[in-house]
Amino acid sequence: MENVKQHEPIRNSLEQLGVGKTVLLGMQHTFTMFGATVLVPILTGMSVSVALFMAGVCTLIGHLIMKNRVPVFLGSSFAFIAPVIAVVGMVTERGGSDGAQYAAGGIVIAGLIYAIFAILIHLFGVEKIVSFFPPIVCGPMIMVIGLNLAPTAIGMASENWLLAIVAFIVVVAVNIFAKGFLQVIPVITGLIIGYIVAFITGHVDLTPVSQAAWFGLPNFAIAKFDLSYIMVIAPVAFATIVEHIGDVIAIGATVEDDFTKDPGLHRTMLADGLMTAFSALVGGPANTTYSENTGVLALTRVWDPLVMKIAAVFAIILGGVPKIAALISTIPGSIIGGISIVLFGMIASIGLRTVVENQVDFSKSRNLIIAATILVLGIGGAVLPFKIGAFELSLQGMGLAAIVGIILNKILPEAK
Repeated sequence: MENVKQHEPIRNSLEQLGVGKTVLLGMQHTFTMFGATVLVPILTGMSVSVALFMAGVCTLIGHLIMKNRVPVFLGSSFAFIAPVIAVVGMVTERGGSDGAQYAAGGIVIAGLIYAIFAILIHLFGVEKIVSFFPPIVCGPMIMVIGLNLAPTAIGMASENWLLAIVAFIVVVAVNIFAKGFLQVIPVITGLIIGYIVAFITGHVDLTPVSQAAWFGLPNFAIAKFDLSYIMVIAPVAFATIVEHIGDVIAIGATVEDDFTKDPGLHRTMLADGLMTAFSALVGGPANTTYSENTGVLALTRVWDPLVMKIAAVFAIILGGVPKIAALISTIPGSIIGGISIVLFGMIASIGLRTVVENQVDFSKSRNLIIAATILVLGIGGAVLPFKIGAFELSLQGMGLAAIVGIILNKILPEAK
């Protein structure tokens, strides 16, 4: 595969490469998505097995909705980590132990919001819907997603700074200095080397692995619904809808195709939304189109959606092996924290890059006000309580910031 980039892109891998190499490429995509997909349930307390299993199932179903046109993998979304952790904490404070299930209920509703937007895009066109999410709203919102996760990263890293620093250095070194395929899997490399150091220094307990079965169904947990928790999580959909639009455009640019027209942005968003709802309904995390796998598409120039389906099948198989989930559970939190310093910081940096690349003019007062409001409401933990009949609800955090930012962008006049 070393010279694939020098040739024409491969759109039919079975015909051009054969079964063996096609399966190998699919496995490569599985390893690429693995680190980020399992990191989300590790951070939020959800099931790793369910996350892997549903990522595979949802990718396969999503491809059907997208007419088998888009080479994309649907993995765990980082955008929901902070609100999920918040809901789990709220439920715990109230004496409950099923916070992850209530958080999943909020994610189900967020997925249905995606579906509603998909219908609106189909009815009114992409341009009118996207006008609600200009760079001055998108950039600060992406920054809020990353910065909200900063305390989580530092809290985990501080459990053992030696292991955190080792993982951090490996991720940075691989990302900057490695060549070829190794460069696109810095998270997995950081996990492996960090784990080896942790094992050598006596910070790994393999008892859960020896006790786990080799085969078994994931620990599915049906989502629970409570309006107060839904209001914490569901509004995050306004931010992730923007992320989805950007991802679909980026994937299209990578493989030299326009997926906003065929199969259409409404179909890609519908697939993302319905699969997010489906995953959460059985206790899995929200799904998103994975940029990690888009990087592999660019690297290999193998653009056949079949390789993503093969990756999805491998993910399903991994989800049905409890020993793998048990092994992942033995990874010290400090290693995850060290890696997360880079990952979460990069999310915030991408938000900054969004406003820079789109040349947002911060000499205009309206832009300063919109960005400042989004950042303070989103990072400061603002809560807006209100009543609907007998129900007492609240908008808070990222959801509140997104809604207020969208409104301000529409009502504040452009400078003359």
